Amino acid sequence: QVQLVESGGGLVQAGDSLRLSCAASGRTFINYAMGWFRQAPGKEREFVAAISRLGRVRNYADSVKGRFTVSRDYAENTVYLQMDSLKPEDTAVYYCAAGTDTGHLNDYWGQGTQVTVSS
Repeated sequence: QVQLVESGGGLVQAGDSLRLSCAASGRTFINYAMGWFRQAPGKEREFVAAISRLGRVRNYADSVKGRFTVSRDYAENTVYLQMDSLKPEDTAVYYCAAGTDTGHLNDYWGQGTQVTVSS
């Protein structure tokens, strides 16, 4: 019954910033940890960032730590991924995910949003 819809992807240049949004439907948003994954052409889907149910714990992949920030807005049932200092290697389809905790985020998936970073 949980529907995740990503938005905010697009084409940007290296060094630019972009903020992705993931709107979650339902009245149980507080019960889910949320996270972001990405998949580049020819590569496996990889973990990017996660935020716990209460927003007290945030995890990041080493490749994005210091550049990306994950947050959530309970009033809007939305999780965000603020991406700064984007690099061409950040180019991928970004997927929003939800699960029981930050280590289990495969219960629900969004449709994905394309992020392309040109050099």
